[in-house]
Amino acid sequence: MAFEDYKTKDSVVIVYTGDGKGKTSAALGLMTRALGNRSKVAFIQFIKYWGVGEHVFIRDIMPIYQDDLYFYKGGKGFYKAGELSPPDISEDQHKQAAQATYDEALAAAASGDYDLVICDEINNAVHDGLLSVEQMAKLLDSRAPATSLCLTGRNFPIELIDKVDIATEMKKIKHHFDDKFLANKGIDF
Repeated sequence: MAFEDYKTKDSVVIVYTGDGKGKTSAALGLMTRALGNRSKVAFIQFIKYWGVGEHVFIRDIMPIYQDDLYFYKGGKGFYKAGELSPPDISEDQHKQAAQATYDEALAAAASGDYDLVICDEINNAVHDGLLSVEQMAKLLDSRAPATSLCLTGRNFPIELIDKVDIATEMKKIKHHFDDKFLANKGIDF
């Protein structure tokens, strides 16, 4: 097939999933590329409520990009993660936070106001039962025609794979967490 036989799409759905490190980092790279091309981006983050490096970075660049970058941080932390789950957060609070974050994501994706909507850690929210697979399907089906969508987190629902254009699985080969080492600031968060 010759180069001129290829076409472009108005928008794509991208998934970064798997048990390896780098899903959020890949989404942040995608955000950087989009902003560098003068696209409007909404970065909607599920799960992570604690201070992570991307929150500081996004806060610091928001004045530069003004109306071209929207950031929403939802979630109440890890859910169903054993000793890492916050002990003072109820299941209902987790579900309410996930629903509020989903509502932000759905509104951004359907609005047509953004060229790219990133839903960081949404796959985890669906896998853990905070949101349903049907809600994710609705998000995929409701996005504006010219809005690209990026979904990150472990355990993307494989039954929705036909609705995506690009899917990358980050595969863990080794991670020091398995040896009981906590995350490193600036590397893992």
